[in-house]
Parts: sequence; structure tokens; C-alpha cells
Amino acid sequence: MKYVIIIPDGCADESQAELDGQTPLAAAVTPAMDKIATNGIVGCANHTPAHLPAGSSVANMSLLGYDPIKNYTGRAPLEAAAQGIELGEHDWCIRCNLVTVTDQTMTSFTAGHISSQDGKALLKTAQENCTHSQLEFIPGVSYRNLLMFRGSPDSPAPFSNETRATPPHDLSDKSVAEDFPRGPGSKLLCDLMNQSTDWFSEHSVNKDRQNNDQLTATNIWLWGLGQRPNLTPFSQLHGINGAMITAVDLLRGLAALIGWDRIEVPGATGYTDTDYAAKGKYAIDALEKYDLVCVHIEAPDESSHEGDLAKKITSLEEIDNKIVGPILEHLEASGEEFRILVTPDHPTYLSTKTHTHGNVPFTICGSGISADQFENYNESNAESSDLKMLNGWELMPFFLK
Repeated sequence: MKYVIIIPDGCADESQAELDGQTPLAAAVTPAMDKIATNGIVGCANHTPAHLPAGSSVANMSLLGYDPIKNYTGRAPLEAAAQGIELGEHDWCIRCNLVTVTDQTMTSFTAGHISSQDGKALLKTAQENCTHSQLEFIPGVSYRNLLMFRGSPDSPAPFSNETRATPPHDLSDKSVAEDFPRGPGSKLLCDLMNQSTDWFSEHSVNKDRQNNDQLTATNIWLWGLGQRPNLTPFSQLHGINGAMITAVDLLRGLAALIGWDRIEVPGATGYTDTDYAAKGKYAIDALEKYDLVCVHIEAPDESSHEGDLAKKITSLEEIDNKIVGPILEHLEASGEEFRILVTPDHPTYLSTKTHTHGNVPFTICGSGISADQFENYNESNAESSDLKMLNGWELMPFFLK
């Protein structure tokens, strides 16, 4: 049996007046996803427990079959795992965005999708100016970076599970004045964020960006902190091997922690300009080696964060045409038993430009799956279905059974 999971990140949404009350998923032309719905089942699942952040870290942990209530420790440790960074018992990892804040408003949580090269230069300056010996800035991809606190029994980190920090993508076009870190250790985080405005204000990278009419990185934004999680290997739970295709460190890290291989695809960007066709091709090739292949696409989520309806619909149609369609065609022609699952991790509303709690639609077809009455994959049909999973982490064993 071969299994494929396709995650159009954040594609679930509200009805849109511009679409005569349809959601972007319902309005998009997605014949491959609809074929899965017609030949299989449609339902909904909730991957974001109410008391946990409604973000990709919690939601994707649940989607991969791990109860986040028991296993979630924070987003940044998952991204550290993607880079092969070992966290000791007393270490903490903190997500470090490069952002653009103008007059106390979050103009861009990506600093205009700053390049990795520019980001690396800015973090080098941050490290040179940071006087705390236990802190280490670690460059990542574009605006997505990390800050490590290397603790010890004699010099532990000041943070705790009560430390709170707001994701900057939840603040798009909003005031940041009341959303700085709070709780244990928050003074250290706030001080660093404030100091970074001085470190970056006259930086050569920002001067060049300004001269090229690009947004500058005004400062760092610290959030998503936590300690290392301990996840049981996926193969130990389910007896099959797996591989992850993604351009996002969060998903790479989750894959590493559950023992999946990670397949890097040239042209995969984690944005709407990603090479959709290459992701589809690499997934098909990976099925020769792996029992389960998971393809994650960030584009719908990024479109929602930008409040761009047209771009969100286009990204869904690209996913359907260049990823879902070719993979489904390959599976059907292989003569081998298979199951395919399409589902986002969490809703991301265009109206708020941020993640939210709540159900997401899924559709499954393949061996042993009897078709229900639904012929289209969308939120309305999912909510009408009797197949509802309030504990989203139960979807994975249901899919594999």
C-alpha cells in the first residue's frame, strides 16, 4: 500500500462576498481534488486545540498523528530540528523573524520577504552586538531565523511554559504596542527586540534595500519559544516509512523528529512562486522508495497572510493541476493499492490575514474507501459530513487503517 498526504497549508477560509458567498477552495477550479471527493469521502478535523496557538506548528503536529496537548513544546524547537540543531535539557529555542514595523504597526512580518543573504548579514550584526554569552543567533531561510539560549543547571533560561509571545503574522497591519512578549523572561526578549532597531537602523543591508525601493528590516521579532519535544518515531507507531517534501523548516523539523526523510526540491520556495510541478514530480519519484510521501505547500497560507484572494485561488488551482492531479493519475495507473489524503492544517482567513482555530476539510480516496454522497471538496461539504474528528490527531490512524 502506498500513501500520499497533500497539505495545502491554510487553504480553509470563510465565504467571500466577492465570490458570491463561496470560499476560495470552493471557487477554485480543482478537478483532481473533486475527483478524490467523488470517489472517496469528505470530512472535517480540528487540529488546533482551543488552548494552544492556532498555528502551523500545533496543527501539523496533530495532522501527522501526534496529540499536541501531550507533545507540543513550541514552534522554534521544531525548526531547530530541521537544521540539525541539538537542544540540551536546559536549552531553549526562540523563533526570530526579521520584520518591518512602521509607527508601531506591523507593516511586514517578512521584512518584504527579505533574502537569506540579507538576513544572514543582519543576524551577524545582531550577534556581534549581543552581550549575553548564552544567546546565539542562527540564520535560516529569508525572514525565518532562530535564537538559541544555551542553559545549564547553574545558569538556566529565565523562560517557562507561562512565557507568551505573539506570532508576527498575527499582527499584519495591526499595532504591535500591546503584543510584545510577556511573562517569565519577557524582559530579555523585549530588550533584544528594542535593541535590534538600533543595530539595524544604519545597516548597509537596509540602506541598499531602501535604495532599491524594498522594505527594510527594522528589527527582530521573538516568539514561538520552547524546549525540545520527544516524539515517538512514526515507523514505530505505524510500521511504515515516510518522507516529507516542503520548503518550510517547521515541517522539515517535524519530519526529522518523527524519523522521516526530507526530500529537497529545487525551486521550492515556501511562497506563491514555488515550483508546484517539481514538487509533484519529486513526490511521484519518492513513491518508489517510501510507503508514505507527504507534500506540504505553503502558498495558500502566504496568500491569506497577504490578504490576496486572487493569489490564494491561483495557488489552489496550481496545487490541484500540478501536484494532486499528477500524483493521483500515477497512483491510479500503478496497479498498486493506495490511499491519498488532501487536507490543510488550519484555517487562515483572508479577512484577518492570520491563522485561526476551527475545523478544516479533508478528503480521502483509495483502497478500502467507500464513496460517500459528496462530489466536491470544500468546507461546506466537510461541515455537512457525519465524519468529524474533534481530535485531529486521530485522522492519521484513520487514514492508515
